[in-house]
Parts: sequence; C-alpha cells; structure tokens
Amino acid sequence: MTASTRTDSHPPDTAALSLQRSGPLGRLGTRMAARAWWVVAAWVLVVGALGSLAPTVFTSLAGAGWQANGSESVQVRELAQQHFGGNASSAIQVVVQSDDAPISDPAVQQILGQAADVLAQDNRIGQLVPPKPGMTISPDGRTGILLAGANANTDDMVRAVDDLKADLTGLSTSSVHVYPTGASALWSDFNEANHDAMIQAEMVSWPVTLAIMVLAFGSLVAAGLPLLLTLAGLGASAGALVLLNEITPISVWAMNFAMMFALALGIDYALFLVVRFRDALRKLADARAAVAETMDTAGKAVLLSGITVLVSLSAVLLVPAPAVRTMAVGIMLAVVFVLAATLTLLPAVLGKLGGRVNSLALPWAKRTEAHSPRFSRWGQLLSRKPWPFALGALLVLIALSLPVFGLKVAMPSIQVVPNDAPVRQGYEAVQDSFGDGAPGMLQIITPAADAQATAAQAEDTDGIALVTPPQPASDGSDYALVQAMPTVDPSSPQLGDTLDRLRDTLPDGALVGGAPAENLDLQTALNDYLPLVVGVILALGFVLLLVALQAPVIALLGTVVSLLSTGAAFGVAKLIFQDGHLAGLLGFTPQGFLDGWGPVFFFAMIFAIAMDYTVFLLASAKEHYELTGSPRRALIDGLAHSGRVIFAAAAVMVAVFFTFALADPLPPKEMGIILGVAVLLDAALIRLVLLPVLLRITGHSAWWSPRWLRKALPTITFSH
Repeated sequence: MTASTRTDSHPPDTAALSLQRSGPLGRLGTRMAARAWWVVAAWVLVVGALGSLAPTVFTSLAGAGWQANGSESVQVRELAQQHFGGNASSAIQVVVQSDDAPISDPAVQQILGQAADVLAQDNRIGQLVPPKPGMTISPDGRTGILLAGANANTDDMVRAVDDLKADLTGLSTSSVHVYPTGASALWSDFNEANHDAMIQAEMVSWPVTLAIMVLAFGSLVAAGLPLLLTLAGLGASAGALVLLNEITPISVWAMNFAMMFALALGIDYALFLVVRFRDALRKLADARAAVAETMDTAGKAVLLSGITVLVSLSAVLLVPAPAVRTMAVGIMLAVVFVLAATLTLLPAVLGKLGGRVNSLALPWAKRTEAHSPRFSRWGQLLSRKPWPFALGALLVLIALSLPVFGLKVAMPSIQVVPNDAPVRQGYEAVQDSFGDGAPGMLQIITPAADAQATAAQAEDTDGIALVTPPQPASDGSDYALVQAMPTVDPSSPQLGDTLDRLRDTLPDGALVGGAPAENLDLQTALNDYLPLVVGVILALGFVLLLVALQAPVIALLGTVVSLLSTGAAFGVAKLIFQDGHLAGLLGFTPQGFLDGWGPVFFFAMIFAIAMDYTVFLLASAKEHYELTGSPRRALIDGLAHSGRVIFAAAAVMVAVFFTFALADPLPPKEMGIILGVAVLLDAALIRLVLLPVLLRITGHSAWWSPRWLRKALPTITFSH
C-alpha cells in the first residue's frame, strides 16, 4: 500500500473491523475519502463561484439597518421622507463653515452652489434646502447647513454618502470647510473606519494563527489544513452574503463577524478532527479507517458543536433590528459553510493524505498526539483535589462578574468615529455653532390642525432648547413637521427622559422621531428583548446538550457554568469601557457606557463559543465513560484527549480576537477585548478547571439518565 493508506505493519483486520462498525458520520467520512478528488472538485467549484462575488462584499452589503422595526421613530422617518421632501433622519446635512466670512459672502455662496450641484446629480437625493437664517445658519453667520433630502432607503443613503463625500469635502478651501454629516454620513464614515480596522486585524491575526498552528501540530501540512478549511468557508460565506443581499439587505457588519468566526471556528473544528485522525492513523494504519473513527468520535462532537453555535445565534433573530439580525445571519452562514467543509472536504483531504499529514514536520516540534500526558497529569491533580480548584475558579469568576451589576448601555456616540472623519468634524462644527443638542434634532410629525399646539407644547417641555416653526407637508398632505433641539448632546442619558416627556405630553397623533430617537428606540428594543434572547439561548443550549450527552445533570451544569465566563467578560468590559481602566494603554476615550447592541449580540457569541468547548470536553469525557464506566477515568482521559485541543483552539481564538484591540474605532475594540477575555476565562477556568472538577464531584450522577428519558431521546454515543 502507499503511504496514504498504509503506514506500519498493523494487521489489516483491525482497519476492516473499524470500517464495519462505523456509524453514519463514519460512513460519510469514508465516502468522502473514497471520492476525494470529486469532493475537492465540488468545493473548488462552490468556493470559486461564490468566492468570485467576495471582492464586492463590502461595497454590496447594507450600511444602515440600526433601527427598531415598527418603532415610533421609524414611522416618523418614513413619513418625513414621503411628505416633507426627504427631510428625514437619513437626509444628508452638508455643513459649510467659513473661518472669517459670513454664509452670504459670494465665495461661500459659490461653494454652497457647487455642493448643491454635486448633490443634484444623484437621484438618491431628494429636495435640496439651502441654509436659512434663524434655522440652519448659525447666530454668528459663519456656519450653514445645506439639507439634502433622502429620496432612497437608509442603506442607499449611506451608499450615496460613500459616493459623494469625497467630491463634497474636496470643495473645501483654506478658509471654507465642507463636511457631510448626519446619520447617513455617520454610518458611512463609521463603516469605512470599521472596515479598515477589520482588515488590519485580519492581517495581524493570520500570521499569528499560522504560528500557533505550527506549534500545535509540529507539521506544516497539518497546520495548513485548518487554514484551508477556513478559507473555503470564508470565501463561500462571503459570496452567499452577496447573493442573500439581493433578496434582503444584509448589514456590512455581517461580513466582519463572519470573517472572525470562520477563522476561529474553522480552526477549532479542524484541530479537533486532525488531532484525532493522526491518533487513529497510528492505531489503524489505514487512512480510510482512521477517517471513519475520527468522524464517529470527533466528527460527531464537531457536528453537535456547530448545531449548538447555530442555535445560540438564531435566538438573536428575535430582535427586531435589521443590522443585529443580519450580523447573526452572517455568522450563521460562515458556521454552516465551515461545518460543511469540516464534515466533507476535510475527511476527503485527510483520507488522501494519510500518513503524509505529518509531512514537513519541524525538527524542534513534537508531533501532536491525541492523548496528552501533560493534560492527563492535570486531570489526575484535579481528581485528587477537586474542591480547592472548584472554589478558586468560582471565586475568580464571581469577582470578575460583580461589576456587571453596574453596567450601563447606550447606542454609540460620535466618539466611535476617528477625530479626522468628516462626519465628526461636521458634528462638532454644528455643535459649536448652534448648541450642544443641534446635531440631534428631534422631529415631530403631527396632524396639520394640531401643529401650533404641538409646537407650543414642545417648546414648554423641559430639556428642549428651541423649536422651529411648523413646516407644512410639501405634497399637500395633512401633516406638519416641527423640529425640536434638545439642550444636551445626542448621546447624553438625559435625552431619553426628554424624549419620554415629549411623547407623554404632546397631543394625540403627534409622533416623535429623528436620529437620536431612533437610537433610543433601538436601545429600548434591545433591552426589552435581552431577557427573551438569553432565556431562549439557555433553554436551547440545555436541550442540545441533553440530546448529545443523554445526561440531565451534566447538561444542566454545562449550560450554567457557561454563564460564568459570559458574566465575567461583561464585568471586565464594564471596568474597561465604562469606567476607563486601561483606556490609555488601549488608546480610546471611554464613553461611560458599553455600546447598546453588545449585551444581546456578545452574549449569543460568547455562549456559542463556550458551548463549543463544552461539547468538545464533555463529548470526550462521555466517550471514555462509555468505554470504562469510571467517572474518574472519564475526567482524566477526557482532559487528556481534549485539553490540548481546547488549549490550542483557545489560544488561536484569543489571538484572533485580541488583534481587534488594535482597532481605532471603539466597537471593534470592544468586540475583540470582550470576546478575547471571554474565551480566555472560559478555556482557562471553566473548561480546564471547573467543569472537569464538577465531573469528579458529581461522579456517576453526572452521567445518570432516567429510563424514560433514554427512550425519548435518540441514541448518541461517542465511542467507536
């Protein structure tokens, strides 16, 4: 036999017996290995076809979607766009500011005219409203706002800013400055800064990841397989997002998160399978038999892990916010493609490589074995002294979780974009010239008959600095628009109280919206849906572990302890991003709160990752419990076979996530640090300490299952 199928002199009947007793996944792996070239060709076609769309992903996907569907503020935006010439929250505000001349100066008027010409050539722009004294010209006369109405949806208005902002800012001279600003410009500049930060982080994380893989495997060929798997999943998911965007708008953030999860989970899954394959190959010598055993054991754990990740993320789809939902969709697509590649492409490649999987081994690196003597000794230590380790891990996790009770959340402020971004410069120019609340004007749409009463009531409301005269609808409909300037910055917590007072006291039929109201309504929706999302994730996570392990006690413990790393990660986030600890080192200015979408979305992501490691550890422990019937051996051998993989996979994830701490925009920095801390704590204190000692403390009870439950659940075993 060739090196791909025979590597030593083991008797052939061992391999034949292994093939005969293969389960469904083992048979799938064998078929993939037997048709390796066909499988590889199919994946090349899929990745080639979908991957050809990948270069357009960042320009094709939607740039907006940060709204609570069905909210009062969204109704106001739609009415303003329809009846008031596009004077909605998505309109573009072009700030023109002169150092020394008034807006009426011919030179400034010329630049305003040129800006209007640039805008008028784009059919996404609606009615143009020049600066008006007393409304959009500052008291000192040197700053004016040219309003470009929205004649398209929010995503297209962000694209309009993408296309026009260079021409607009290019009109600036040494003494007259032009800045596109407003909500659409904010998302344009922020998405651009975020994209640059994600690319920078990926450029750093890939070499670091490869280095960790080489150290983990000791072989360049084996180390390259996880990256091959990741690239296949990433290319396919990027193209799929572009196609899906033709059906429904998909947030550009979906690709950012998909890139990160494809890399992290692709390496996780490949690590688990490749390590197990190399171990099986030593015992069986036959590549296809080794693939069958690998898929029946590690492959089953990977499949259950992938399903758990998908289920956890699917709970985020309950939140009625397009951007949040589609971010979850992006990750889920990446997981689906990575999982499909893990269960088809990887077995095919492993079956073809056989013993050559150890090629290009480094002389100073020990080849990875599935059974790690070091983690076996660690398991023995935990088995001898479970209580000190359990209490120590609990104390650390609880101490880090306590700050979470003081956590504050809000939608991102202008500080999330760089200081030199045009939208921030325009925002600050408006604030300096018109007042703190000027960049966050509230829009009130009311029946025309109530316009004067609504304006008077708004003017008398505490927290409102001034109110513009009612503006009749441009299409002759029975509506009027009143704009109210708050006394505080749009990101101030006091603005929420002002919005509530307006909605409580204005006449019936008056609706209050505007960009800051959209943020506040979205934050309310996120807060309202958080308990539901958390409950659904916990319930579904428990059910999946119960189905996989057939043991209610350890399924419950595995679910509950996953909350500890989540709580600790958010506790650390409160200390860093709200209180400002390490802000100087990490290079950011704290906002005094965590970005509002973080709790819902990061909880789902952290829990998904935590359950990923839980499945790996408990599947390995259950396999050895089925073989030996000893809880002690299940703990020790489970750690010996999964500990190194969990450690290496966690090292990769931490490295990937922490590279985002280098980002300038605050949200990617939050994401990287929170997820990195969560993985670090989960792997170090829960999967490698707390959960194993709970197996030791609970003993046989951990694996007990009532007869009626065993009959109700499908039979799943992890031994081969």
